Amino acid sequence: MTTPLLSDIDRHNLPALPAEAVEHGEVFTRRWVVDLILDLLGYTSDKDLCEVKLVEPACGSGAFLIAVASRISASCRTHNRPLGDAAASVRALDLLEHNVQQSRAVVEKQLIDEGWQPKEARQVAAAWVKRGDYLLQPDADHRADYVVGNPPYIRLEDVPDDRMAAYRSVCPTMGGRADIYIGFYEVALRSLKPDGRLGFICADRWMRNQYGRRLRQLVTRRFSMDLALIMHDVDAFEDQVSAYPAITIISNRYQGRAVAADTTRAFDSAQAGDFASWYAEDATESITTAAFQAARMPHWFPDEDSWPAASPARLAVLEELTERFRLLEDTQTGTRVGIGIATGADKVFLTDDDTLVESDRLLPMAMVRDTTNGTLNWNGTYLVNPWTADGDLVDLTAYPQLAAYFEKHGAALRKRYVAVKQPHRWYKTIDKVDHRLTRRPKLLFPDMKLTIHPVLDEGRLYPHHNLYFIVSDVWDMRVLGGLLLSKVAEAFVEAYAVKMRGGTLRFQAQYLRKIRVPDPAAIRESDRAALADAFDKRDVKAATEAALRVYGLAELPD
Repeated sequence: MTTPLLSDIDRHNLPALPAEAVEHGEVFTRRWVVDLILDLLGYTSDKDLCEVKLVEPACGSGAFLIAVASRISASCRTHNRPLGDAAASVRALDLLEHNVQQSRAVVEKQLIDEGWQPKEARQVAAAWVKRGDYLLQPDADHRADYVVGNPPYIRLEDVPDDRMAAYRSVCPTMGGRADIYIGFYEVALRSLKPDGRLGFICADRWMRNQYGRRLRQLVTRRFSMDLALIMHDVDAFEDQVSAYPAITIISNRYQGRAVAADTTRAFDSAQAGDFASWYAEDATESITTAAFQAARMPHWFPDEDSWPAASPARLAVLEELTERFRLLEDTQTGTRVGIGIATGADKVFLTDDDTLVESDRLLPMAMVRDTTNGTLNWNGTYLVNPWTADGDLVDLTAYPQLAAYFEKHGAALRKRYVAVKQPHRWYKTIDKVDHRLTRRPKLLFPDMKLTIHPVLDEGRLYPHHNLYFIVSDVWDMRVLGGLLLSKVAEAFVEAYAVKMRGGTLRFQAQYLRKIRVPDPAAIRESDRAALADAFDKRDVKAATEAALRVYGLAELPD
């Protein structure tokens, strides 16, 4: 990956970040967390650490550097090397001069405490720690075998516009309202030598939200996501922060085996050592203790839109299903996920008066309230339909009642954005009506629900935009409905979807499309019958039992 570099003149002419912004972004990491990250990376004193290069992008007061200095000291003694051999083995940067001086001081003190002469300790500390902006350094200064740290958390509004423009110019992943730490990930990854490794403790929001999408693309396409260790409830920092932190280990190699792990409040230095030992052994596939649970997977998730969030055991199952089964939306089976019609003026276009306009201009509509009890109970809502079967707007002169009705509401209809853009089509709905959809059997899903809730329409109604639908050329809708009623299908949506207050899930098309399903033809007749029967009876337990058989699972972990 190549990105433009600022000229030296451009770089030097940039305004400094306000000190308060930089300090606001500083979160000081506890020593045992630093040691855990270094252990997970394999940056250990039994290796000749003078022969590798470690970079710390934002060293702050030196929390990581103290541990690095201790390990390099031990490595030099193990390999009979003078401390001076390590002068080029570490590069640490910080924007604030007082952080640079403090980091040099703590490194110097650590090395002296380890028994090295003050002069050589001072020289090494000065060689390691420099003042600079990591995101705007020349690429040649970054090349590293290891990049470690706790990137700063700085809001965009705290960064001057021209400096942010410079950041964006060299860090294409920093789209939208991205926090600066996104750029630190990108530059660090780009700097890694072959098989080099990154170890950050940082907010995990980039793994799922919109502003992290480009970074996920970069990782998915070019790197190996080795570990995501969630530490939301762990006392990982010197100060209390609401950072939703996770330790991520990413390697510059093809995607290999990956570990998903989560922790409890009981996770501390002792349990961190236990986890690091388990991780290094690469033996057992999963582990659960009072302080952490973890699972190994053959690969990380291939999706770039979002990475799932669930317990490690469930993530491992979802990754296995992702590898073995096809996506629900599939051209080979003609299965499609969509959303119902948006009108732009429901008060005008929706009615329960079946005499309001000409009868062939009234299209029966499926509404969320029609799906509440699991079967479709139509409450008599119609779309006042301006579309012909061919997908054109009707000629209003041919429909005097329709014309009069639309003209009565003409002021409201003409104010809509779609009407302002196309004044001559002022009476159109935002979406066209696809009359073929009405006649097709389809599964309907309310947008917001506590649990997955497929409802069958045999081919009578057209869905409103608060309903999502699934149609298929191959699937028996009752069999598919049973599969989607199951907790296995729900697990996919739950892992990817935005969860609202009270635990309500969003069953939007983007999340329904994440569901993996078997080949319909490969399902045994007995299981097909069991799924269809469970769907008819709204029996989630029976649907889940049948789905587990179909997916070849013994159970679905919590």
